[in-house]
Amino acid sequence: MTHKEPLFATQVAELNRKISDGVRNGPVRIMLVDDHAILREGLSALIELEPDFKVVGQAGSIPEAVGVATTLQPDLIVTDLSLPGTTGMQGIVELRSRAPNARLIVLTVHNTEEYIRAALSAGADGYILKDASRLELIHGIRAVLAGQRHLCPRSSARVVRSYLGEAQPTAAAVVGVTGREREILGMIAGGQSNKRIAIVLNRSVKTVEKHRANLMRKLGLHNVADVTRFALQSGLLPSEQDEVGLNA
Repeated sequence: MTHKEPLFATQVAELNRKISDGVRNGPVRIMLVDDHAILREGLSALIELEPDFKVVGQAGSIPEAVGVATTLQPDLIVTDLSLPGTTGMQGIVELRSRAPNARLIVLTVHNTEEYIRAALSAGADGYILKDASRLELIHGIRAVLAGQRHLCPRSSARVVRSYLGEAQPTAAAVVGVTGREREILGMIAGGQSNKRIAIVLNRSVKTVEKHRANLMRKLGLHNVADVTRFALQSGLLPSEQDEVGLNA
């Protein structure tokens, strides 16, 4: 009997742990912080379309949010940066200190490298722009809850461009490129030689070289690597189907 008693005690402890986990594993408790009530209400309705998400608190300023977060201890805080009461980065720090176990997502209109890096340094786990779709928002929430750092695609691209020291291509620059130059740009980025491009377009090599020189002058590009980066950022790389045609 003596050897069975510890086993029984272990089973009871395991059962209690499962019960406790069951309570904790209920709906994800989410808190929204934004100074526009109508936006909070809209966000709440969109978020609660997910059966495992529950908005348990809202606040319109950082001082109010700190009090609500301290009381509720939510699983996730979704907050704007431009809020009454303090700067956005100070707000992140305060919320993290009052609800240390909560994950935190910034939902904002600011899409600059300075804001993104500052928010992440202050303790944000995710950064999503306010023009994101509901699916993007839910994806970001789930990623952050899974322990990941999440940036929405546009913010991520901006940080990467800054890290690489690349200027963001302007719409005006792309508009100034002719249809033929766009074709040639995509082929250059796809690794095609002037001779191959000339064959595909049924033009002379000299004509292709002229188009190429004009193109690179207009866009301020200096080599194939620059062309490839610009084509990638501007969505001008040839599709897989186009590449098959070029290599046929």
